[in-house]
Amino acid sequence: MSQPITVLVVDDEELARVRLKGFLDGIEGVRCVGQAENGLEAVEKVRELAPDVLVLDIQMPGLDGFGVVEALEDAPLVIFATAYDEYAIRAFEVNSIDYLLKPVSKERLGEAIERARTLLASGTDLEEQTSRIAELVRARSLERLTVQKGKKIVLLDYDDVIWIEAADELVFAHTSDDRYLVNTTMAELERRLDPAVFFRIHRSTIVNLNHVVEIVPWFSGKYRIAVDDAKKSELVLSRVRARRLREILHF
Repeated sequence: MSQPITVLVVDDEELARVRLKGFLDGIEGVRCVGQAENGLEAVEKVRELAPDVLVLDIQMPGLDGFGVVEALEDAPLVIFATAYDEYAIRAFEVNSIDYLLKPVSKERLGEAIERARTLLASGTDLEEQTSRIAELVRARSLERLTVQKGKKIVLLDYDDVIWIEAADELVFAHTSDDRYLVNTTMAELERRLDPAVFFRIHRSTIVNLNHVVEIVPWFSGKYRIAVDDAKKSELVLSRVRARRLREILHF
């Protein structure tokens, strides 16, 4: 009988670790050899236990999941499990073999383990495999924005995002009748969003041009931009960015 695949589970939430271990225990030919609750502990346990596979959370205090991979000279196969979809391309660029969105299902984890089993058995070039996956992810582009409402993780269609604001060091996405916390920076959002649709009208504001209903001259070369949310919000278009927006909308 062949040796079981050994797996180390890393997540800062105990319930998530217990859930993943329970799923792994139900997969034939797999043995969960340990758990770690943060990145530093994960690095130590990988070096100690030498698992075949690492099921790894991304957002953790201190050393995050990407930091764990970078700290390991000879990393095992990595399956990322996270609540956020915006890290997918970067995850494959660091040679992970799969990217699971929480809450992870038993079936989806099983598929990832089978991919690991195939790679371990065949000796296939991991970098070649993951570069192909990364290209597929880039090609399809992520079509939803991962946000938070209280303790809930919500996936918003980009079409439903009317405007985005930075306030008190936090970033919020506004829909027609609500707002959601976005766990990233305005600069990162500006890089990810389609520039033909989302325009940064101010250092603290990005607007979906499809939801602009009115542009009104203000003072000192600035404008007021009205959008079609429930509050009929009026946003400030800075003088510096007005010239570029005039070129796009021809006003």
